[in-house]
Amino acid sequence: MTPLTFKILRRLADGVFHSGETLARELGVTRAAVWHALQGLEATGIELHKVHGRGYRLPQPLSLLDREEILRRLGPRAARFAIEVVEAVGSTNTLLMQRAGAGAPDGTVVAAEWQSRGRGRLGREWHASLGGALTFSVLRRFAQGVGFLSGLSLAVGVALMRALGRLDALEVALKWPNDVLWRGRKLAGILIEMHGDTLGPSAAVIGVGLNVGLPDSVRARIAQPAADLATALGKPVDRNALLALALTELASVLDVFARDGFAPFKREWESCHAHRAQPVTVLLPDGRRESGMVRGVAEDGALLVETRAGARRYHSGEISVRAQAPGRARQATR
Repeated sequence: MTPLTFKILRRLADGVFHSGETLARELGVTRAAVWHALQGLEATGIELHKVHGRGYRLPQPLSLLDREEILRRLGPRAARFAIEVVEAVGSTNTLLMQRAGAGAPDGTVVAAEWQSRGRGRLGREWHASLGGALTFSVLRRFAQGVGFLSGLSLAVGVALMRALGRLDALEVALKWPNDVLWRGRKLAGILIEMHGDTLGPSAAVIGVGLNVGLPDSVRARIAQPAADLATALGKPVDRNALLALALTELASVLDVFARDGFAPFKREWESCHAHRAQPVTVLLPDGRRESGMVRGVAEDGALLVETRAGARRYHSGEISVRAQAPGRARQATR
């Protein structure tokens, strides 16, 4: 992605037609340079409508991130955060981890229009179109050690559910340990990276990727069923308002977590659990699979599953959880 690409995107964000000639004149470049930049936009998953004699436009206006607008929407809570909006980055988590190591303060936020190497759990790639997702990372510092942070991804899930609830998003659920689902399809993911001492202090970089509008070209590259917020709400989403909502709820949740851990959020998280009292298969790091019935989560965020071998506790790590047919679960837990 080049600076020219983003300059053109900002002009096209209004959703009306702009001719190649006008874009070239306004930006002081050649028509060929404009054409190449537009090709770069389409490569990111952006859909362009092209009409001879009229030029180029987006299918609908695009909500681009604006730091001042985010701060305005945060209101009194704006002082809690040091927000940086970047046009393009490999990964907001990677960048913020570097900043954390260099002493960045608690509440530092990096939000990106475009991630070229976005990451999820277990090394999976995060796919999103330019302007079609909300991708950001938040630095939170804790007085306690890294062991205290067990259950943090679940607490962050609660914060995201609260933010989505304020938008009246329905049929949204949480999947242990770090996914937000809409009608069983992935709407958002959470990636937490930590560093610090056993006894403290410690720090966590909390990465969030939320699908706002998924073009078909991007949806086809995602290896699992995916959803987007515009579809869930039935209307376009202002990403500045969405980020301000998410940060507001995160601040509230993390303040409680810093004092009491995950325990205060246990009941709320379980009320949103996509696999509540359902049969699941747990995929272990060594390739083994264990099946059973979900019994909830513990106060430290561990998943509780009743298996043939008895009650088991699973901590996130390299574990994945998959729903299974009820008939199979009855056999597994007899």
